[in-house]
Amino acid sequence: MRRLNTFCIFSLIGVLSASSVAAQRSVDRIRRWDKNNDQSLSLEEFPEQFRNRFDTLDTDHDGNVTQAEFDAFEQSRRNRTERPENTEARRATKVSRPKPTHANVAYGDHEKQKFDLWLAESNNSEPTPLVIYIHGGGFRGGDKSAGNQPIGQYLDQGISFASINYRLSDVGPYPIMMHDAARCLQTIRSRAEQWNLDADRIACYGGSAGAGISLWLAFHDDLAKPGSDDPVARQSTRIVAAGTTGGQSTYDMRTFREWFGIPDLPPHPAIFAFYGIEDDSDWETERVKKLMVDASPINHLTDDDPPVFMVYGSGNIPVTVDSNPGLWVHHALLGIKLKEAMDELGIECSVTWNGNPSKRYEDIHAFLVEKVRGEREHQPQKREPSASTRPTAR
Repeated sequence: MRRLNTFCIFSLIGVLSASSVAAQRSVDRIRRWDKNNDQSLSLEEFPEQFRNRFDTLDTDHDGNVTQAEFDAFEQSRRNRTERPENTEARRATKVSRPKPTHANVAYGDHEKQKFDLWLAESNNSEPTPLVIYIHGGGFRGGDKSAGNQPIGQYLDQGISFASINYRLSDVGPYPIMMHDAARCLQTIRSRAEQWNLDADRIACYGGSAGAGISLWLAFHDDLAKPGSDDPVARQSTRIVAAGTTGGQSTYDMRTFREWFGIPDLPPHPAIFAFYGIEDDSDWETERVKKLMVDASPINHLTDDDPPVFMVYGSGNIPVTVDSNPGLWVHHALLGIKLKEAMDELGIECSVTWNGNPSKRYEDIHAFLVEKVRGEREHQPQKREPSASTRPTAR
């Protein structure tokens, strides 16, 4: 009996030691890869060879991987290793990413201006709806191939799927990211007949930066130019719904500080390149002030805009001046403020987080499926640029 107890003790010590070593490894990775010292890792900070695991680690889909998420992943992996009887079952249920029907379709001259498209089968030859995924990464990184998006889930329901790339802030500041997404959407619409797509049933979703772009497209005036000689430019940029994970309804530092009640809240590191800021004095220039207003999706919100479904990792938790920027830039308050504005206009908006699920939709994907397959309850409107029914957040 004593021998058995001794064996158990040493076994336990071995397990705990292995756990400690694994935890220390994840801490070391955070410290080694964290270029901006914000105690979390963006996709850009991940080594390229590990970026295919980013979305798996980023469990709250806020565009950053924290120490807690690293630890949870390590624990989950250890649990799976300790249960070999489940190996075959996991292999049987693992779904691989389907091959795109059309890969790396160009919508511009830059290497980042490309998208992948998966076309769903149509039993009755009717055009299929489309859901577009826009990746995150703080406008500094990310790629259309990253993550484990449920592409097959959409295809099985007769919904086509696209995943897009766009130029990042190393190429130039706002608005190139948003304009690229709009141009990609117009390109797809211009070829809708060729691909048997329903140009009137297109929704967008994304995480973090991709969430912000999705909201911007949902609320912004139509960028179509009806009189253009360019057939792509004549296409509408309006969508029927937007979904977000860890999304930002504003990119205005003045609004962030007002909403969180912290006058000296320091800017998120990604926002400098987003606005092309090279010196602190740039914040007071009219150029940057105008960009902050125009970049913020909530400032474009009017009563003809589509419904939104927002997902956050946690609720309205406290924020201080010392909080990790990754906390407040993906904070549920950004969704709560948007919901307040949308409620005033009578537009559907769901804001969810762990412990506060939607009562109507199982998840963000169920929301998107319903909206693109619905009774065309919200058709994209070609709003005139001058239309406005509410003031900006500033």
